[in-house]
Amino acid sequence: MKTLVLGGTAFLSHAVAAEAVRRGHQVVCAARGTSGRVPEGAELVTVDRDDPQGLAPLAGRHFDAVVDVATMSYPWVRDALAALGASAGHWTFVSSINVYADAVTTGQDEDSALHEPAESGADAQERIRHPHLYGGIKVACENAVREALGDRALIVRSGLIVGPGDVSDRFGYWPARIARGGRVVVPDTLDQPTQYVDVRDLASWIVDAGEQKTSGTYNGVGPSRPLGALLDAVVEAVGAPDTELVPVSPEVLAAAGVQVWRGEKSLPVWVPPEDWGFMAHDHSRAQAAGLHHRPLAEVLADVLAHERELGPDRERKAGLTPAEEADVLQTAGEGR
Repeated sequence: MKTLVLGGTAFLSHAVAAEAVRRGHQVVCAARGTSGRVPEGAELVTVDRDDPQGLAPLAGRHFDAVVDVATMSYPWVRDALAALGASAGHWTFVSSINVYADAVTTGQDEDSALHEPAESGADAQERIRHPHLYGGIKVACENAVREALGDRALIVRSGLIVGPGDVSDRFGYWPARIARGGRVVVPDTLDQPTQYVDVRDLASWIVDAGEQKTSGTYNGVGPSRPLGALLDAVVEAVGAPDTELVPVSPEVLAAAGVQVWRGEKSLPVWVPPEDWGFMAHDHSRAQAAGLHHRPLAEVLADVLAHERELGPDRERKAGLTPAEEADVLQTAGEGR
């Protein structure tokens, strides 16, 4: 099978390309080539999707399967469809659970209400500035893919993607921190839902979909579990003997300047109640279509190994530094 990955040099797109190569497919990765290398065995075609003619190096080539992981650019998706959609045998677009208008309600399926589509202009730019509002761009992209490809299109609404190759620190912080041992600051909202999907499981399913011509729209997420259960699993899988989880209230965390979810001085995976639905979407449709999930203990072991390759003492994009954590413990009346 001739497979085109629009990307192929980083995280999910790299994992998709690597899995397709592993299965013996002829794989072309179309990217700038600045984010990393394509998998061994794949062909890199250098393109610039910011240029309206940037896909010209692919002119005249036909692919059995195309995978597009474009994040926040409707023109990228529109131009790719115009250049390659008519001749593609199958098209996968990786969207986001941010498309859903309701971030509170848990258990939403693929038929739930969506944000209004945003294609360009200030409206789209405003969505880019907020992690939940950018869903409008993804809605516009989904609509364009369905209009161009019809029943040759697969829409994958991904959530938190984790695993080797992730450099966002939105999940890896926890195995790395807990493996270090000692008193670990965690939010005391331990009943909060959490949800993730391993990058390798998602990539394998996307390649399956290209082979089997799977179509439709799916929440590309795994089962949801409480934050407390997730953290306990991390302790069991990678924790040091002296690891102690120290729950701290949201009020104390906020007073200490700790942010939710991501960014500097944050606690990854922690979200406020008004966003709990973001971490608990229905995944039964994707599961029935063949999206399988490896055991959490295996995910955690591999994430920790990746963290150690990156360097556990590096400057992080999310999480608390040891000094910040000590300050929070002191503020909370702990560590005295």
